[in-house]
Amino acid sequence: MPQQPRKTTSGRAPPKKILDLTSDADFSVCSWLVTIIAFIFAFLTLPISIWLCIKVVQEYERAVIFRLGRVKRGGARGPGLFFIIPCIDSFKKIDLRVVSFEVPPQELLSKDSVTVAVDAVVYFRISNATISVINVEDASRSTKLLAQTTLRNILGTKTLAEVLSDREAISLQMQSTLDETTEPWGVKVERVEVKDVRLPHQLQRAMAAEAEAAREARAKIIAAEGEQKASKALADAADVIAQSPCAIQLRYLQTLNSISSEKNNTVIFPYPLDLVKRFFYGNKKPAIKYH
Repeated sequence: MPQQPRKTTSGRAPPKKILDLTSDADFSVCSWLVTIIAFIFAFLTLPISIWLCIKVVQEYERAVIFRLGRVKRGGARGPGLFFIIPCIDSFKKIDLRVVSFEVPPQELLSKDSVTVAVDAVVYFRISNATISVINVEDASRSTKLLAQTTLRNILGTKTLAEVLSDREAISLQMQSTLDETTEPWGVKVERVEVKDVRLPHQLQRAMAAEAEAAREARAKIIAAEGEQKASKALADAADVIAQSPCAIQLRYLQTLNSISSEKNNTVIFPYPLDLVKRFFYGNKKPAIKYH
């Protein structure tokens, strides 16, 4: 039975490598002849040709050398000095430093049919200089275009609440997907961060009104709970004061003292409630009982 292609964590089959660098290709007789002539020409034109043969790459660079269109054995050269043969050798410098770029804002439709604009920042570097030159025409540009489409594909499967709250999970998923796809290109995705999520103004106002209503509801619940606790405390205090007839008079005096300390012209005289009952009802018992 034919072997099924291995699938990645994103559910897709990994891209096939365009070139297998482990296979060695032999030069033809014509290629060997041209190579020998180039060596002889370089030897006869010394010391002028030495300036064309010696090349230098920086610590953060590597040079991929092609001899008669084929990759030279040994992989990329550098850092430091390396030698090439004029007329038959060509090379390309590859920067291995981490590159960061901003993914342009992508307007997309979330899973719950809400239009949002999302942008992100991607950090990547060239992990294999030889593969990045051979397997893809422009590794940097291809990675940037792939990041845009990957961002749209991943966020299209998320709801608005998940996009706003699970940014870290979305960043990790996007990094994993990009890393699996760009591995045959010799590119390593170091980090992905969702930079900003912009919502329509009407939706922002609706969410703000909803949040304000929720806060007001919580405030009313807290105030009601406070009133309930205060009423229970007052009922307990009334029971304590009712046990001593002099306690209410002491409370009156304390209230007068607190009012006079604020330099207020209002003076309150406590009037016993029993006298009010006798004035209105005489010796008859009122229908309403006072406690």
